[in-house]
Amino acid sequence: MADRRLQVFHTVARLLSFTKAAESLHMTQPAVTFQVRQLEEYFNTRLFDRTHNRISLTDAGERVYEYAAQIFDLYAKMDNAVRDMTGEISGILIIGASTTIAEYMLPSLLGDFKKEYPDVNVHLKVSNSDGIVSMVENNDIDLGVVEAPVMNKNLVVENCRHDRLVAIVPPRHALAGKKKVKFSDLLDHAFIAREEGSGTREVIEEYLAGSGLKAADLTIAMELGSPEAIKGAVEASMGVSIVSEVTIHKELQLGTLVALELDPPLERPFSFVHQKQKFRQRAMDELLDFARAYCQSHKDDS
Repeated sequence: MADRRLQVFHTVARLLSFTKAAESLHMTQPAVTFQVRQLEEYFNTRLFDRTHNRISLTDAGERVYEYAAQIFDLYAKMDNAVRDMTGEISGILIIGASTTIAEYMLPSLLGDFKKEYPDVNVHLKVSNSDGIVSMVENNDIDLGVVEAPVMNKNLVVENCRHDRLVAIVPPRHALAGKKKVKFSDLLDHAFIAREEGSGTREVIEEYLAGSGLKAADLTIAMELGSPEAIKGAVEASMGVSIVSEVTIHKELQLGTLVALELDPPLERPFSFVHQKQKFRQRAMDELLDFARAYCQSHKDDS
């Protein structure tokens, strides 16, 4: 039996979607369907029921899915055991990160990791925090790094460090002379917001609620999908915003933005999130250990 058929079947069964499985495996949907049909022909039985554009596992499919999970666990054990004997650390890891982390934290971490483990190839996917958590839930990525609390109790969440958020205004703005501002001071000004699903937007809305305010109290002039776009809009005097302090070092040095501390302060965790798997690639364990050490050494960075 071809390993590829079982891998494709397992992915379809986990996601209960041929389309999502094709995206996850970087295959065409007809190719995924072909592999599943080949496996069904091998067993001479249907593994999926297909009705009204939805699929579900048959009894035989449930049994194959259970054994497939055990087989892949054994593969992981075998791989780790042999690599422990040879001392080799290699493989492919897929990491997902929310936009702020991907742009301002991971380049340094992954650059240092690659120097120490040159035979490990790391692929990075970038999305907002909701998207990254969804990828972890669907096993599309090995490790996620996000900037908002994770509510799924079935995932492992490890806080890396705390990130401080600050208000930003252009140099000639009416608030530019202040050192600190309350969120209520921002309500009279056009606000540049991140998109729905962004970790930054989520923690801002929670902060608003804690201050007795509502998201509806904001005068949102536009919604943008990255810190760079937010900074550009504020520099162009299109409004004010709140961003991670780590994203504005260059602009503060150049004098194109002014940062204002929030009163009370607004902080959020940068966190690692992954599945509760008994056995992982050794490269994944090495990356987690490396990342934990990196976070410890940079915990006081702003």
